[in-house]
Amino acid sequence: MDILLKYFPNLSREQKEQFTKLYDLYVLWNSQINVISRKEIDLLYERHVLHSLGIAKIVQFKSGTKILDVGTGGGFPGIPLAIMFPDSHFHLVDSIGKKIKVVNEVAKGLGLTNITSQHERAEKVEGKFDFVVSRAVTEFPVFYSWLKGKFSMKSFNDLPNGILYLKGGDLKEEFGRFYNSCQFFDLKNYFTEEFFETKKVVYYQWK
Repeated sequence: MDILLKYFPNLSREQKEQFTKLYDLYVLWNSQINVISRKEIDLLYERHVLHSLGIAKIVQFKSGTKILDVGTGGGFPGIPLAIMFPDSHFHLVDSIGKKIKVVNEVAKGLGLTNITSQHERAEKVEGKFDFVVSRAVTEFPVFYSWLKGKFSMKSFNDLPNGILYLKGGDLKEEFGRFYNSCQFFDLKNYFTEEFFETKKVVYYQWK
């Protein structure tokens, strides 16, 4: 928890309690359904929770914002963001059912009421969202192709509606024709841990 308070010192008491509970819940469920590598469970707060909250350094979701988390796995970045922004709604989607079971159990254990989940491929998800978030589920052009028709056209946050993608490394080749339309935020500018040296939040305004 100390690493979260280092960068997010203004958490409410409820948020602190939820982030504290997160560890034991993931240890419990990860022992039954492996969603985080065994060697990384002790680094949960740095490599999963804080990494997810890199998005919160780029945009503060306003009340009523609807966010779709594609390929959420065990709930990242959706669950940490749902704790951080209790007045926004998060819909967490994964094509693997047992991962959604972990999402549901962790969300229930934390008492989160601003999360829904769905065992489905991203392309088949219905509804309109202000933002889509994800942690590097596939190459960006493929990811983009899954999202047609899923964005609300009315923006009310400080960033126009679009994609917020957590990704690392040299991205110019991967992003191809999208590269010049994206904004790249280096997480090393926000977090000092070595893990974040090559990590980025990529923002693409949906057009």
